[in-house]
Amino acid sequence: ILCEPAARRYGDRLQIALPLIAGACALADGRAGELMLRFVGVFTVAHGTKRLLGDSTLNTRPSGGTHGFPSAHTAAAAFGASSLLHDCLPSHPVARAVVVIAAGFVGASRIQAQAHDIWQVLAGAVLGWLGDRLLRRDSVARRGVTAGLRRIGRGLRTAPAWLRAAGTHTTVSLRL
Repeated sequence: ILCEPAARRYGDRLQIALPLIAGACALADGRAGELMLRFVGVFTVAHGTKRLLGDSTLNTRPSGGTHGFPSAHTAAAAFGASSLLHDCLPSHPVARAVVVIAAGFVGASRIQAQAHDIWQVLAGAVLGWLGDRLLRRDSVARRGVTAGLRRIGRGLRTAPAWLRAAGTHTTVSLRL
């Protein structure tokens, strides 16, 4: 029942099921939008990192392919598991254990299928967990990221001093 193709299929399904179940819980609590935003952030970071690393050794899969770092399957599973543990199952120890085992199974299935090495899986698990825990509405990290993005936004709205100075001496007129 747990030979390689079956284990891989179970892992593929669990990496979708865990975030979906967390999403259903968040929907019931009125937090679905925030959860989806955090999940999209984790997904974007995982796949963006794979693209940025290109053909580097860190990004090489055990099977020889590229785009292995981090494991996005494991990131999705860890994200869903973290959200479930924190928001939906705080007082259900057996259900919490099942969720943790399911998320761990996803990472193990990626290693067994030679889609990722242990470091790629661990990086995915950390990314998923951090994406859920650190970017919550009430977190210090999220306030810091938001403040930084606001500063960048203000900087983009105002032209740099050298450009403003150049603009006072130059007039551009377009006639069509």
